[in-house]
Amino acid sequence: MIFSQSTLAAVALDRTRVIYDGAERSISLNISNENKARPYLAQSWLEDEQGKKIKSPLMALPPVQRIEPGHKSAIKIQSLPAAKSLPQDRESLFYFNLREIPPRSEKQNVLQIALQTRIKLFYRPEKLMIDPRASIKPVQNQLTLKKNGDQYTVINPTGYYVTLITAASHVDGKEESDFKPIMIPPQGSAAINVKASKLGSHPVLSYIDDFGGRPKLTFSCKANECRVTDSRE
Repeated sequence: MIFSQSTLAAVALDRTRVIYDGAERSISLNISNENKARPYLAQSWLEDEQGKKIKSPLMALPPVQRIEPGHKSAIKIQSLPAAKSLPQDRESLFYFNLREIPPRSEKQNVLQIALQTRIKLFYRPEKLMIDPRASIKPVQNQLTLKKNGDQYTVINPTGYYVTLITAASHVDGKEESDFKPIMIPPQGSAAINVKASKLGSHPVLSYIDDFGGRPKLTFSCKANECRVTDSRE
């Protein structure tokens, strides 16, 4: 038996994360069929923080659509009345899913794979929206570290989710290969899996910002507490 398969997604999404402005009734995500010869179906849906499919308080429309070869389209994320019951002092986490469905092959013994993209969607209440033109310090600068033995714990006092992706002992230092990315919930905390002795007294952590950038936070530690002293792209 002969199998053929494609390892590249045909249906592409225009972003790697979604920030939903709580003041908006809906937002649009752009998708495109990168295959120039074959039409594809695009299936979309939302999940809650636990990975359960939902149709409220947000909904992805249309749930299924056909995209012609080389064409573009859009998916609307619609808020429903239940969105008003979401916390207004912090973000809420959801997941947006996009699955491509290839056309039926006319060849025999062909393995077809439906690739799926899953990204984070943060519902951000209106009062927490940040004007990108405003010259204010990033809210991530409010993060602190607490040292307990040979372990640092990240404290997030903000109303935003913060995803840390790298750790190093100084700003130009080599990233710790053992570090596992972590997402700290609003007003929550999480332990860093790299030993504090490896990161020293001026640890550097990088996070993903709203635009997919990876700014670095440099901390300065006194006793068992560390605060951000520098932030840069």
